[in-house]
Amino acid sequence: MAVSSHDQIWDFPSRETGKQGKPMIGLNMDYCSATRQRPALGYITAGYFDCLIRAGAIPVVIPPLFHRADVERVLEQLDGFVLIGGADLDPRRDRCQLHSTTHLMDSRREDFDRLLSRAIREHRKPVLGIGAGMQLLNVIMKGTLSLHIPDDFENAMPHFDRGDPDHRHTLTVKPASLIDRVYGEGEIRVASRHHMAILELAEPFVATAWAPDGIIEAFESVDPDWFAIGVQFHPECEAASALDFGIFEEFVNGVRQASRTMVRLAA
Repeated sequence: MAVSSHDQIWDFPSRETGKQGKPMIGLNMDYCSATRQRPALGYITAGYFDCLIRAGAIPVVIPPLFHRADVERVLEQLDGFVLIGGADLDPRRDRCQLHSTTHLMDSRREDFDRLLSRAIREHRKPVLGIGAGMQLLNVIMKGTLSLHIPDDFENAMPHFDRGDPDHRHTLTVKPASLIDRVYGEGEIRVASRHHMAILELAEPFVATAWAPDGIIEAFESVDPDWFAIGVQFHPECEAASALDFGIFEEFVNGVRQASRTMVRLAA
């Protein structure tokens, strides 16, 4: 049966997890304050939740909450979390100066994201950080960011092209890493949309993929009690390849394993 893009039928296979069922995975959202022309907006691009649905999870989009107790209550109900991409983190919150190229995310979103990410870490909740979400995980673990790639990386290559939303670049991948399991052998090209990047990588993360200019494009946690992944590129976007979807499959599988471990420990 032919359907329009607005009426597309998603025929994804069911991937139940025994008695536990599908894992429930949270998503934060973007936020814009009200202006004279429009009301305040909370929104998220569909690629994030569609990829989770396709990978066999139930996505739960969480608005920017204000109180730690509310964040704790939400995390109790979830098996994992995806921190989405977005505009720039405010460097002044990490004792750095604004850069002329900085395009700040709304302060309400950043307040919530920082509160949320710290709670995720304290509870060792499985997490996938994408774009700004990856940068935030590094910052809350005391890593640092380059505020503008050309300022800190010699022979830096383009990582963002306003005229080309499908801009992609190649990756070098660490063998036997999660990223290696996703992409395997052959040339890897990923969708890139950033001008900030990781400068100093925080513990307990190890780099698992790099751009040709040496910029860290992926990391994994080596803490055995915390399943955490970060990718600087965008596996959820329209320009992503079929292979990129494997990031979500690996994450959802890791969340299932972590949930089963928690069940065994609680028994």
